[in-house]
Amino acid sequence: MHPFNQRIQSALAARQSQGLYRSRTCLERQDCQVLDTGSLSQASSPHHAKRCLNFSSNDYLGLAQSPALVEAWQQGLTRYGAGSGASPLVTGYQPAHHRLEKQLADWLGYDRALLFSSGFGANQALLFTLLQKGDLLIQDKLNHASLMEAGMLSEATMRRFAHNDTDALAQLLAKQTNVTSAETVKMVVTEGVFSMDGDCAPLAAMQTLCHAHQSLLAVDDAHGCGVLGDEGRGSCDQAGIRPDILVVTFGKAFGLQGAAILCNEDLAEYLVQFARHYIYSTAIPPAQAHALSQACSMIQQQHWRREKLQELGHILAEALDPAVELVATDTPIKPVLVGDSQRAVAMSEQLRDRGIWVSAIRPPTVPVNSSRLRITLTANHEPSDIRQLANAINEVFHAQ
Repeated sequence: MHPFNQRIQSALAARQSQGLYRSRTCLERQDCQVLDTGSLSQASSPHHAKRCLNFSSNDYLGLAQSPALVEAWQQGLTRYGAGSGASPLVTGYQPAHHRLEKQLADWLGYDRALLFSSGFGANQALLFTLLQKGDLLIQDKLNHASLMEAGMLSEATMRRFAHNDTDALAQLLAKQTNVTSAETVKMVVTEGVFSMDGDCAPLAAMQTLCHAHQSLLAVDDAHGCGVLGDEGRGSCDQAGIRPDILVVTFGKAFGLQGAAILCNEDLAEYLVQFARHYIYSTAIPPAQAHALSQACSMIQQQHWRREKLQELGHILAEALDPAVELVATDTPIKPVLVGDSQRAVAMSEQLRDRGIWVSAIRPPTVPVNSSRLRITLTANHEPSDIRQLANAINEVFHAQ
């Protein structure tokens, strides 16, 4: 056997033996339900299909299936066609992109917004472009993989602090201040809402520390924007701060796909000139930008969606057996801690048998021995759905 093939097979076998193997399932989505058609090889066989309530979507506000949003994208297709045709610096930047960028900047309180095809790309563009050799990058240990990978591959020195621990951050900033020069750029990066735990960063305290140590603060608010704050402005608005750099993504509360970096005028122009992810990527379709403008307006105006999420969260907490280790959060992300990876997978499969789709999250996405059922609520769920979910979890929990 060729050494390369042996390497691949060994890695796959190890992943299987550790209970960490991941498989795709072909799903037909219908609002807050999914039609489970089984493995990809079975996807064309209707008799394998099973309807499940979906509690694994990041479509928190329920906009992805909204008729108004679908109509807006259709309008965009009619007006602009299917694709942008080029990168933003060639011919890909069109009026729909310009309007969306201005709308985002005005809403979130920044000079400029720059659009990217994904949150992963936006985060990597941010750290690769702004940080140089000799600079200092400090990240929360539970930051998203896109931020961690970018930090490890950037020329800057990266340090990490214990999750949401402002004392640890303060000590790290003080220590590094003593060994860095006046020319060193320091940047602290955190998520606003952490995707696997659903908890919020202590942003106000972090900004105070950053100001004291002349450090930039960048916040990835992928899971907070649209859900928290006044008019859905996000976790930073809820905390009463405005970080130097804000990243928002459109694959969660916006119900679509893509991302934006919000910042001041000079920093935006610097990214336009030097961010390779921006310069050399095809711009998002203008039809998509048109639809995102509609989503942005709906987020601001339809407060009932956020209010309903709070109501559903209370129902879930009351309906679950106290023995179930539900993590209390103020967000639609409601983890049930299980610990063992194989037990988490078994519980997920048993829930699926009961018509409930909840993903088991395992290492390396979360730390070892912290596997969980990651429950996410959406504004399209009804109280009866939540009670059905809770009853199923109670049954599965006591059956283990």
